[in-house]
Amino acid sequence: MLPERFAARVILLDPDCRVLLMRYDDEPPNGSHWATPGGGLNEGEDFRAGALRELAEETGWTDIPLLDEVTRRELTMEYGGRLVRQRERLYLARTSPPEREIRGVEAMHASDHIAAWRWWPLAELDTTTEKVWPRGLAGLVREALAASA
Repeated sequence: MLPERFAARVILLDPDCRVLLMRYDDEPPNGSHWATPGGGLNEGEDFRAGALRELAEETGWTDIPLLDEVTRRELTMEYGGRLVRQRERLYLARTSPPEREIRGVEAMHASDHIAAWRWWPLAELDTTTEKVWPRGLAGLVREALAASA
């Protein structure tokens, strides 16, 4: 049985419904992939608090409230040189500046192996050949927006 890791992630949308994603250039088995901001929970930390902390660490932004939980998922992935069973929750959030810039967290990105970041339009997420975690992210966003309308 694999060790468990608990994580929380944020699906952050700008006013034009572009999604902020971070690119990790990991070795196999994870490989190069794009993912929403987030990561592992600290000891005793709940999912919402972990999502907000991770968002602040990876962007420098502390002014973004979480909206609803969008989904829960489990996956097997490499972390810390070993395979783990990650149980994570994803939350929706919004920021008002279009394509808001990330500044001042370059050292953190380097230590976490974040190679790049960018805002992705949903239509581009539908058609990209790059690996995006979670799979079907554009559909999750559309469902979450329809449910909150």
